Amino acid sequence: LLEDVKTVNIGNEMAVTLSAGIGMDGLSYAQNFEFARNAIDLALGRGGDQAVVKTSASITYYGGKSQQMEKNTRVKARVKAHALEEIITGKDDVIVMGHRIGDVDSFGACVGIYRITKALEHPCHIVLNDVTTSTKPLVELFQDNDHYEKDLILSSQEALDKVSDNTVVVVVDVNKPSITECPELLHKAKTVVVFDHHRSGTEVIENATLSYVEPYASSTCEMVSEILQYIGEHVKIHPEEANAMYAGIMIDTNNFMQKTGVRTFEAAAFLRRNGADMTVIRKLFRENANEYKAKADAVSQAEIYRGAYAISVCSGEGLPSPTILGAQAANELLNIRGVKASFICTEYQNQIFVSARSIDEVNVQVIMEKLGGGGPLNIAGCQMEDVTGTEAIAIIKKTLDTMIEEGDL
Repeated sequence: LLEDVKTVNIGNEMAVTLSAGIGMDGLSYAQNFEFARNAIDLALGRGGDQAVVKTSASITYYGGKSQQMEKNTRVKARVKAHALEEIITGKDDVIVMGHRIGDVDSFGACVGIYRITKALEHPCHIVLNDVTTSTKPLVELFQDNDHYEKDLILSSQEALDKVSDNTVVVVVDVNKPSITECPELLHKAKTVVVFDHHRSGTEVIENATLSYVEPYASSTCEMVSEILQYIGEHVKIHPEEANAMYAGIMIDTNNFMQKTGVRTFEAAAFLRRNGADMTVIRKLFRENANEYKAKADAVSQAEIYRGAYAISVCSGEGLPSPTILGAQAANELLNIRGVKASFICTEYQNQIFVSARSIDEVNVQVIMEKLGGGGPLNIAGCQMEDVTGTEAIAIIKKTLDTMIEEGDL
């Protein structure tokens, strides 16, 4: 049905898509109705063109193969900005955090929320437990900088000690509570705000006072950059902050080659006007020789499975943030003609981290969801425990085989 409805053509330029939410196995009709309502919200939040079946025990997804249409209206961003302003104004302080093993988009969005909070004359702190290779150049811009407080960046424990009933906890670049920097903060805080550009999965942050999850956006930095433009009277952004957010957009879009829309470039232009410097950003993100070699090895050893799926292992031995290299190697493999999707398995902290990438022909999100992960349609990932890199590759191949046989790919 989801595929058939796309064939509807009565002169429309855009393909018709259908979203459905189904609730079942509830204790009553009312509960089934609530399940169905939650299911349709999930289907739309994940980009539409899919059916979601929710029961008391599980959530099952069907479809979701289409790229979501870009949205050109900023009405929602303006409404969310005003709501955020009201929430922060009515509280004492703000603590902002991203996901574990933070990346540039996550940290850049944290910095953007910091600037919004300071513009509203409230204190703000960023929770960051481990500084990764990718975020280190940016973090150093804010440490030992007279423009910023000495305690700008806190550990999880320091944040837990500081949180009160009048604290707003803002979560960026993630809507899955278990992989936030400090999940305990979500239970301790009474006011939680979520900004994210990933498709919602089964596990989401419950009872958020304000939630702005938009899968159409290229990055969370793009979303926060838009919100900045609607806060108060002309928020003054420092060059360091503009660089951090611009870098977040640049990295998440693979230098503006993936998932970029009109609003992505508008956000980038706004940051450029406020002091973002491409030369500074390029110098910040140069790799060292060992990282470059590890990435090159992963690309050179890749196997092209079924003539369309590039799969490889990235050795992270002796490197501080091998998962970042894995993601970069997955992007590189897409440059090979004929490759529809790429998968890089990286061992880190006794787990296998899988980075999955595609351009437009394959929805890697649904593949990663089969393995317990998720993400946007063409940039997804998952984590595996108690397996080696070789075993992880075998699992990925088996999953691809099954999905191809069942017509899901």
